[in-house]
Order: sequence, then C-alpha cells, then structure tokens
Amino acid sequence: MYTLGKPGYAVAAGVPPASSSNSQPTRLPLQTAAIFCLYELVNSATFHFVTKFDLRHEDCIDGMARLGDESVDLVVTSPPYNLGITYRKYSDRQDRQSYLRWCHEWAEQVRRILKPTGSFFLNIGAAPSNPMLPHEMVIELRDLFVLQNTIHWIKSIAIEDREAEVRSYGHFKPISSKRFVNDCHEYVFHFTKTGRVELDRLSVGVPYQDKSNIARWSHTRGSDLRCRGNTWFIPYQTIQSRAKERPHPATFPVQLAELCIKLHGPAGAGRIQTMLDPFLSIGNSAVAAQRCSVKRFIGFEIDESYLTEAKRRLALRKQ
Repeated sequence: MYTLGKPGYAVAAGVPPASSSNSQPTRLPLQTAAIFCLYELVNSATFHFVTKFDLRHEDCIDGMARLGDESVDLVVTSPPYNLGITYRKYSDRQDRQSYLRWCHEWAEQVRRILKPTGSFFLNIGAAPSNPMLPHEMVIELRDLFVLQNTIHWIKSIAIEDREAEVRSYGHFKPISSKRFVNDCHEYVFHFTKTGRVELDRLSVGVPYQDKSNIARWSHTRGSDLRCRGNTWFIPYQTIQSRAKERPHPATFPVQLAELCIKLHGPAGAGRIQTMLDPFLSIGNSAVAAQRCSVKRFIGFEIDESYLTEAKRRLALRKQ
C-alpha cells in the first residue's frame, strides 16, 4: 500500500528506511489513471485505511459508461449551471433545451450505476433573471429519479435578534439591480430511485434551542439533538486570493458534501462503500469523502488544471 510522496511518486507505507543516513523511502511511479490510496498514522506500527481515490481526466458520460450497474452508493455533485459562468474547458452558454438534454444524458448514467438504496445529491443554483432553471432540472429528471428531499443551501443570512439588532452572516455576490434582490441561496436536490431511502437524520442534527423539548418529545429519548431540517447555513470560508485558494468559478464548500455524506448514512459503518462526483472540479467532494472515511471515491473532470488542483489539495491534507 502507498501514500503520496513527491509529485509523481507513491511512497511504500510502513517500509523501514535502510541504515544509511542518506537512504530514501521506497518510491514507485503513480499510475496514469490517478488511482491512489491515502492512509493516516494511528500509532507507530499501524496504518488506518481512509479512502481509495480514482480521479480521472475524462468526460463523465464516457467514464460512467464503464462503471458497473448499481455499483455506487452515493453521488454528490454540482454540474455547470448554464448561466454563462466562465470555465476553462466548457461552454456554459448552451440553449436551454440542449443543456437539459445533456443533463438527462449524464443523469441516465447516474441512475444506472446507483444502487437501489443509494442517494443522489444534486447542487444547482440559479440567477435572479433566470430563476426557473433548478425547477426545470427536477422536471427533466423526473422519469429517472424520485425527488425525496429539497434542501436549501443558505450562503448568507441577516437575522434580527431579540434585542432588535440585525446581524449578517456569510458571503454573497452582490447584485446591482433595481429589480432583483441579492441571491443568497442554492438548491440541493436529494434524488433516489424509490423515494423510500432511509436517512441518518441525527448524524447532521443540531441541539434544541428550547431544552424543554428534550423531555417533552418522546422521540428524543433524552438526547439534545433534533433533525437539522432542509435549510443548511453553510457560508464560504473567507479567502484572500481566489486564484490560489479557490481556483474555480463555482464550487460548493467541503462542509456541504460532508453533510450529504453523513445524512445518507455513516460511511464508517460501511453503508457508503463507493461515492462518485461526475463533475469533480477542484475536489471538495473528494476532501469530504476523505474526512468521512468513505472507502472508495471516483471523480471525473475534463479540465486537467482543476484535476491537478484536486490531487494537490488531497495530498496537502495528509501533511
């Protein structure tokens, strides 16, 4: 088994160095398919398996076509929104029907490879001048999936407290308009094949504000934890340089993917053997899979520079 060493090499885990003071660990070239494993040191003698990554520089439709039927437990992804965002290797300005047909094409592959007990979390946003796109996407996919849950990812919010003081939290892209308000949220659609997939709601639970509810409701079983609901406030982290810290024009936070993983079921308990992101971008879903100890992660990305950044970020997390 191997961990990441210098770029382009895998270092054999657990191989003791030779007695020579200038000896180096055993290194083997990485396969061009970018299949590698990451481990974390539990103690001086034991390595704990974390995640096996299969990251491919490939169109997702072609790549998914080579995956086995019902071989994936969880899909978390965010495709291009067709809102004119500037990508390096993709035109985000298709006509609406062509875009929806393309989404149906890759979603057909997602349905084929998703297990009957699997979940498909689809993050998609809109523009104030084009608010129907997310809903049209749901309608386009209704012959493939059941919409089991609709989650609202809140990126920024203003709250008036009990002292009538207004506080703002999070980040948003301001809009200069006399017609539209700032757009501070996106959708996360939870699709399944049957609409009956059980979830681990309390794995992403939150404490009760009114603690008397703990004793009032029998289903709490004395625990100060309730279902988070379908509004998830997840602000972007503050960054100083987009080019260095978030070199992609549209990507969701790692925490968003983490909540999807935990909600579907604890990866550590074995429910999530394989997770897929057809639109990997810079790898936030892969980082989330690593944090949650998903056994295997598959990602496709057509832009080699984004794929390189994803691999770099995964390697940095192990240093």
